[in-house]
Parts: sequence; C-alpha cells; structure tokens
Amino acid sequence: MKRILFLTLLFGFLFQQGIACTTAIISGKYTKDGRPMMWKVRDSDYAKNSLMYFNDGKYSYVGLINSEDTEGKQVWGGSNSAGFSIMNSASFNVNQGDTTSKKDLEGYFMHKALQTCATLEDFEELLKSNPKPMGLAAHFGVIDAKGGAAFYEVNNYTFTKFDANDPAVAPNGYVLRTNFSFTGKKDVGYGFVRYQTAQELLFDADGKGSLDYQTLIQKLSRCFRNPIINRNYRTEYEKIPAGDYFVSSDDLITRNGTTSAIIVHGVKPNESPELTTIWTMVGFPNTCIALPTWVKGGQNLPKMLTRDNSIGNSPLNQMALQLMEQCYPIKRSGGDRYLQISKLINLEKTGYVQKIEKVEQDIFRRTEENLTAWRTKKVDEKEMVLFYQWLDNLVQKTYTTEFGVTEK
Repeated sequence: MKRILFLTLLFGFLFQQGIACTTAIISGKYTKDGRPMMWKVRDSDYAKNSLMYFNDGKYSYVGLINSEDTEGKQVWGGSNSAGFSIMNSASFNVNQGDTTSKKDLEGYFMHKALQTCATLEDFEELLKSNPKPMGLAAHFGVIDAKGGAAFYEVNNYTFTKFDANDPAVAPNGYVLRTNFSFTGKKDVGYGFVRYQTAQELLFDADGKGSLDYQTLIQKLSRCFRNPIINRNYRTEYEKIPAGDYFVSSDDLITRNGTTSAIIVHGVKPNESPELTTIWTMVGFPNTCIALPTWVKGGQNLPKMLTRDNSIGNSPLNQMALQLMEQCYPIKRSGGDRYLQISKLINLEKTGYVQKIEKVEQDIFRRTEENLTAWRTKKVDEKEMVLFYQWLDNLVQKTYTTEFGVTEK
C-alpha cells in the first residue's frame, strides 16, 4: 500500500512539474500604454521549443511549437494577422469522472483558432461549434485587436468566460490562471503558490502604474519569490558574492520544468493589427533572451527562434538549455528541484539573468523606436527583416562572448 501511495505521489509530482503553466490576460484599460497583454510561462515535457510562421488558414500567424513537431500541428501560444492572440494553461480540476478517451487536444485547438478567429466572438463560436466531447481541459487566454481580453475555462462540454474588461470580474484589470479552474472541483489542481505569487506581483505593478511587457518579461517571468516562506531570492542573492548556493525552485514561477515564455503586446482598437508584438523567450526564461516578432515579417522570423534542421531545435533554445544545465548541476535523485541561484543572480552582477536583462534593455529601446515609427506610417517589412538580422547577431554574440556557448 505504501509503495502504491509513493508511486501515486511521485507521478503526481512529475505530472505537475511537466505540463503546468502560469498565465495572465490584462486589459488595455489597466496597462501602462493602454494596450492589452497576454502572458504565459510554459512548463512542458518538451524542453525544445521554436517559433513557426504559418499561412495555412484564413489568417496567417506565428506560433510557439515543440521543436520536434516539424509540421507545427500543435501551437502553444501565438498571434495572427488579424491581431487575435491565444494561449492556454492546463486545468486539473475539470472533467472529473469523465471517462471519454478524447483528451489533450489543446495544441490542435489553438492551431485551429489562430487559423480562423479574428475576435473573441469568433473564438466563442468556435467553442460552441466544436464537436463534443472536445478533448479539452484548459484555460484559454485570448486578446484581439478590438481591445478584447478574456480567459475561458473550458472542459469537454462547456466553457465559462472571464472578461478582463469587466470590473465586476476583474476589478484590477487582469485575469490570472495557473492549473486549477474556478469552475472546477474546489481545492483540486496545481499552481496555488504560483497563483499567489503572480497575483501579488500583478497587483503591485498595477498599483505603481508599471504594468507593461517589460515588467512581464523581467519581473514576472523571472520572479524568484516564494510567498509561503516570505523570501525573494533575487533581492537576497544580489547582495551575496557568487558561490555554491542552492534554493528549491519547485514553487517558483520559472522552475526546472519551464521551457519557454510568450508575452503578446496587443494594439489599441484604432491601430493596425500588424503592430501586435509577440515577445518570446523560446527557452528557459532565466537563461533566454526575450525577442520580439510580428506576423507581418512572414517567413523571415529571426533565425535564432526558428527550427534549425541540423540541430533539430531553435538555436536560442539550444544555447539557453546549455546554461540551464549549469543552473541545475545536481543530477542524482531529486536534484532537479535545486537551483544554483548564484549562477543567475549575484553581487558581482555576473549572473545569467543580470547579463541577459542588460542586453534586453537595448532590445526594448530599439523595438520601441521601430514601433513608434511604424505607428505613424505603413509597416516596412524590409526594416523588420533588418531588425531581425540585428537581433540574430546580438544573440549570437551575447551567448558566444558572454556565456561561452554556441548552438552546435
């Protein structure tokens, strides 16, 4: 009996670590610049992630895929040419007792949504018309170019909308989800600590008027807070010289099973959907530079983000994984729970996070310059491609020179 209980708990732990996510939808009414945003930190059993451009539906789109999915049959977050953007997080407290064998279709469903939807209303119609049972147990976060921003808690047969623009539903202008549904069975699921952490961070940022994509990238995706034990490892280890210091990362927003993050910075209702910006940390967020892309660029996505057939992965993900391995050097037993924090943050400012965020400041500046120009004139695809080339060169130089790794 004890052996069965142990294996059950072990399987539950691995399951939670493998496919959990932390996500938020934020109304443009409450962001710093009036544009809606979508945020997903992805945990997955598939460590290798890439971006892919698609032109196989009513709308063209850019989506996050597992690198081994060479045809991009499943999409785990993305945006299309109409400015419609979608992501998901798994829900573990819906479909309780449902015996249908149809399940785990979220990636295929998001692929279809990006092909066919332009608005939240289109997405709702897709949910209504989708054959039942749907094979879904998830929260789908959606924003559109009209200012729409909502989460949908979805099970095999029904869905419930949580509108980030409705003060009665989202008094602070955002809806947050980890891995339990409010419409599901109470106190069942995963991510309760991550939910508390993200809730506190979003509330604090909103109160300071600093809720923007840079905050989502650097403060939330790379958060080192654990509210249960009231510790912030970033502020602690910024004051301590680099050394063999380890912390448990199990309940951090980004932990050992985290493979990527995607942040979509939307547009105002009177702006072109072409300006919807897809920020992607295509690898482990603590060791991966965030890069912007747009659907307008078509097939010319940064080479660092797309699958290189010679390595079977995106080059940036490949390099970020090498640095991640150094952050989790204990390979025996449960060593993957223990993060060598000083590899990321230290007094000397030589940590991976510290160096990456310094590089990102330059990327943020150049991106804002481009967006400011594109908002006053037609988007210049040639300028976009040149910018992508600059990003590729910057990433290659940073990882080779600063970190001593390459994609090969």
